Amino acid sequence: MGKVYYVSKNVGLGLLVLAATALATIIALSIAYDKERAKNRDKPEDGTSDSTGMPTPPTTPFIPKEPWDHYRLPESLVPVSYNVTLWPRLEPNADGLYIFTGHSAVVFRCVKETDLIIIHSNKLNLTTFNGHHAKLSGLGGAAVPTIQKSFLIVKTEYLVLQLRSRLAVGTSYVLHTEFLGELADDLEGFYRSEYTDDGMKRVVATSQMQATYARKAFPCFDEPAMKAVFNITIIHNSATVALSNGRDIVTTFEPTERMSTYLLAFIVTDFVNIQSTQNSNLLVRIWARRKAINDRQGDYALNVTGPILQFYERYYNASYPLSKSDQIALPDFNAGAMENWGLVTYRETALLYDPIMSSTGNKERVTTVISHELAHMWFGNLVTLQWWNDLWLNEGFASYVEYLGADYAEPTWKIKDQILLYDVHKVFAVDALASSHPLSRREDEVNDPAQISEMFNTISYSKGAAVLRMLSEFLTEPVFAKGLSSYLNTFAFSNTVYTDLWDHLQQNTPGMHLPDTVHNIMNHWTLQMGFPVVTIDTRTGSITQKHFLLDPESVVDRPSQFNYTWFVPVKWMKTGVEQQQYWLLQKTDVHSLMRVSGEDWVLANINVSGYFRVNYDLDNWDRLLSLLNTDHQALSVINRAQIIDDTFNLARAKIIHTTLALRTTKYLSNEREYIPWESALRNLDYYILMFDRTEVYGALQAYLKKQIQPLFEYFKIITYVGFLPENINAVGMACSMGVEGCRELIQGWYRQWMKNPHPSPIHPNLKSTVYCAAIAFGGVEEWDFAWRMFKNATLASEASRLRSAMACTKVPWLLNRYLDYTLDPTKIRKQDATSTIQYIARNVVGMPLAWNFVRAKWSYIFQQYGKASFSFSNLIHAITRRFSSEFELQELKKFKEDNLHVGFGSATLALEQAIEKTTANIKWVTENKAQVLKWFTEEST
Repeated sequence: MGKVYYVSKNVGLGLLVLAATALATIIALSIAYDKERAKNRDKPEDGTSDSTGMPTPPTTPFIPKEPWDHYRLPESLVPVSYNVTLWPRLEPNADGLYIFTGHSAVVFRCVKETDLIIIHSNKLNLTTFNGHHAKLSGLGGAAVPTIQKSFLIVKTEYLVLQLRSRLAVGTSYVLHTEFLGELADDLEGFYRSEYTDDGMKRVVATSQMQATYARKAFPCFDEPAMKAVFNITIIHNSATVALSNGRDIVTTFEPTERMSTYLLAFIVTDFVNIQSTQNSNLLVRIWARRKAINDRQGDYALNVTGPILQFYERYYNASYPLSKSDQIALPDFNAGAMENWGLVTYRETALLYDPIMSSTGNKERVTTVISHELAHMWFGNLVTLQWWNDLWLNEGFASYVEYLGADYAEPTWKIKDQILLYDVHKVFAVDALASSHPLSRREDEVNDPAQISEMFNTISYSKGAAVLRMLSEFLTEPVFAKGLSSYLNTFAFSNTVYTDLWDHLQQNTPGMHLPDTVHNIMNHWTLQMGFPVVTIDTRTGSITQKHFLLDPESVVDRPSQFNYTWFVPVKWMKTGVEQQQYWLLQKTDVHSLMRVSGEDWVLANINVSGYFRVNYDLDNWDRLLSLLNTDHQALSVINRAQIIDDTFNLARAKIIHTTLALRTTKYLSNEREYIPWESALRNLDYYILMFDRTEVYGALQAYLKKQIQPLFEYFKIITYVGFLPENINAVGMACSMGVEGCRELIQGWYRQWMKNPHPSPIHPNLKSTVYCAAIAFGGVEEWDFAWRMFKNATLASEASRLRSAMACTKVPWLLNRYLDYTLDPTKIRKQDATSTIQYIARNVVGMPLAWNFVRAKWSYIFQQYGKASFSFSNLIHAITRRFSSEFELQELKKFKEDNLHVGFGSATLALEQAIEKTTANIKWVTENKAQVLKWFTEEST
């Protein structure tokens, strides 16, 4: 059971009086609004907007002068509790608008003398009381200052009340507001999601508050450190159900625990649920569309939720803090999932699994996403970051322990190894850029909503996971978990900065032989960007570290207090025998045990437990490659993948020769494991991207065809005998490389499906590959069939596969038509628009089409998705991946210049990185094209 909060008598009486007027007020607001014209909703709130309701781009640099000019709230007021009543309308009004009305009373305490009340409010039409946007009352007989003036600030999203006298320190007051907002389909704040059931349109009122959208639902102190207790009441039709963070009592919910605004959630829907009661009478429910629940798509999520929660309770040594755990699959949702406390929201693809139609990969995704979100129930929700500059601690931690929770739920999957591919290697590519940034940024670098959203990036999630995994490895998992438990129990229901975690981990390290304090060790990894390449010379035993940059000629303009050196924990082995861990503490050192000769070899960074790359002298590289070619299983699956990924990236950085990297792929004809193959294909994908429009591609294709043929034959055999693993990532590559029999096999399956759509003859694990390849090989008929199946799909993961596959066509006009579909939410949901453009850009035929489309439509795309969307930066990354010519670089720079007046929002850093990567690509292609062509030509014969 969650901790019970008691409200003082005075506070309670105040809230009861305010609550009693809520329903009447909301009804009055509703009647009044029905008389409004649609044009009024876009009126400027403070005279600083243009006719579109958007802030006018500033012509001169903005210099904050007044308290309300700053994006951070003043420290004078602290919220205690909220009493919020909301009434969403699931039918449009006379103007065709969906609206919600509401009433809020926030109890706050004055902690510093002030004559200002500044509270967040965005896109809410506030009722006026005696000419002001709010009413103020006192608790306990406190004298209440008169409101002199009230006004709204669009830029910083504030409601400001200027008082005639000062609030008294230590005194509590109540701010009462009544408001109306649009229940729009913008996927932010309190918004509208739609779906079709039995031919009828259904509307769901739902919410997404992270990071700065609670202020769109009701006026609030919308910062993570401004924790409070929330009393939520939802008014809704009796045919629907209301959900919120607490357990429901009709439509009035129990008070929440003390929590941040970004973790609030409320939903009104006609969904149904399945449920179970876990230990200690914890109610667990899975909510979804009625058909999805009836088709048992929620069963798997319900089955794994209990074990994962139990794992975290033991891991954290802390009970689940709430009385229930709701998880809901939404038709429209911008993120993958959101860890609202007690009411976790998901995309349907992240929560629903069909035992017949879904693939093993879909099952893995459901498990890992649930595990990620439930990890936040303690780390992030119970104990919360002080400000968004430390977001990495929330998301990096959940991204690391999601593998532990998923491994507990499904121990046969060996899923913990996959952190290498999906986090470590993924973030290496970003953190090797000169435009990267440290995990923890200064508070003053993260202010406005776009800057906050920009923090939700690969660095925060994946580097955070990799660095915390490294910390757990050198402390050992039991010590790491014990420190976490101490940290969580000490700061429960409060806020912290990252150093608080280091302190609690340090308290649990007596007797451990660390080279320095946890604080000092980890500061090197969190306060400076990038990572080192550790070079070992096995002829002399010398070992060095250097900041690794993909483009060694790029200029790093961010100075480091640590001069880009790290405390590097090196786990290593000599000729298959693991040695004692070694700490590299300076730029250069000598470790005599690493000196070898003859047939002996050294392998550093066992299982890639450390966040660094490794280079060796050429003799040791030769011995490792010889081992791969003669007995590759002498090295672990993870280290085989590591050797491939390290060499390819060392070659791109001009540290080793390109042909040495290519030599690591020669053993692959004998490799059957997923992780090494995936590592190889990702790195070879860079060569494909750079050369698939040049003469190099023919030789590359011939070489890959030769290497991948044995794997294709292996999978073909095991498919025929009825055993089909998920790890068939190479089958699609085999088809695109022209392996004999692949095209015929794929087209045969797809044609069979077109003749008899139900049931599908294609195994779920092969669907993504078959759909894409068949549509690429085919024409209009194949594409149109996929479109029909997409529109009629009742399983979200099936719709997602088809949506991706339709971008594989090589027919330009089909791709252009598909791009146009992304602007029509009746064809492609808003949540899927930018990712669909990204899919099209992956296609060599689609890339220039997508680039032209985005340039032509940038203003519209930015207004729709770019101001604060977490995933918006991915659009820039995807479209520019192939850019490798001077002409493309100049186009990119011109795109930046032409759209400065529009802006780039949360994709600002992504655009700078795209320019940097394009510059590096140009150099790399110029320097390597001839030798790459020569090597592939010689090796493919």
